Amino acid sequence: MTPDSKIFVAGHRGMVGSGVVRKLKAAGFTNIITVRRTEVDLTREEPTLEFLMDQRPDVVVNSAAKVGGIYANNTYPAEFLHENLAMGLNLVHGSYKAGVGRLLNLGSTCIYPREAPQPIPEDSLLTSPLEKTNEAYALAKIAILKLCQYYRKQYGVLFHSAMPTNLYGTGDNYHPENSHVLPGLIRRFHEAAEAKKSEVVVWGTGTPLREFLHVDDLAEAVLHLLSLENPPDWVNVGTGVDCSIRELAETIASVVGFQGELVFDPSKPDGTPRKLTDISRIRETGWDAKISLKEGLERTYREFCEGLADGSVRL
Repeated sequence: MTPDSKIFVAGHRGMVGSGVVRKLKAAGFTNIITVRRTEVDLTREEPTLEFLMDQRPDVVVNSAAKVGGIYANNTYPAEFLHENLAMGLNLVHGSYKAGVGRLLNLGSTCIYPREAPQPIPEDSLLTSPLEKTNEAYALAKIAILKLCQYYRKQYGVLFHSAMPTNLYGTGDNYHPENSHVLPGLIRRFHEAAEAKKSEVVVWGTGTPLREFLHVDDLAEAVLHLLSLENPPDWVNVGTGVDCSIRELAETIASVVGFQGELVFDPSKPDGTPRKLTDISRIRETGWDAKISLKEGLERTYREFCEGLADGSVRL
């Protein structure tokens, strides 16, 4: 991949896609293609293929996805499976038909079994049952990962995948019900601090362990993987460090300046007990995360407040 390579970033308006576009521009890439859903619906095969045949990109980065937290995944499993599967199928097959030589597919570490070994190695894929609360999303991402692997094996195209851990940062979604845990907590603690509330209720027991990666670190990993001549079929992308939801909530409360009490609601689902990635495979290729959780949270909260002030934050 060279600075004048024609790169199509699918899903450029989301947190991941926008982060990848920022990083590509910062690295000197100028021929970046993006398209809005109102222009090309990637869940539909024909317009996706027509767009790819017309544009003929050298590289496709698939960051298009329907995403959400436990509540959204539990409430809309049909949409999570159908839309993510459709977008992935259309982009992979359309890229092949359009002669795209390289495609990097972005998924999630929720593809791994609920009881996977910790830290989770890539080889644990499909070894035991998935976590039920996000099974639909995981099934779609597994299917597209395997599709890339099979197209690479059968047709010789360089289609490969990256499976990032829990992401946060610039451009995140702070919806009160459909957001992931970290942005949801930032909004909840901010509003509680503003209203001078005495307590904040956090879903679950607070005991599950989670790993968090800033989206800018993921974007760096994307550029790194695209620079490799022979990348693995798929790699985990994370920090290799986790913390409990209680510890996360306490850190966010500190960053936000909330002085009240944290109350945990065990009637709400915890999800997977622990989800820490084994990142030895990507580390062996020369990449490692740079942004600590505390630094990332401080940056993210600052951007959240700026977004509230100018109306740009996704609520």
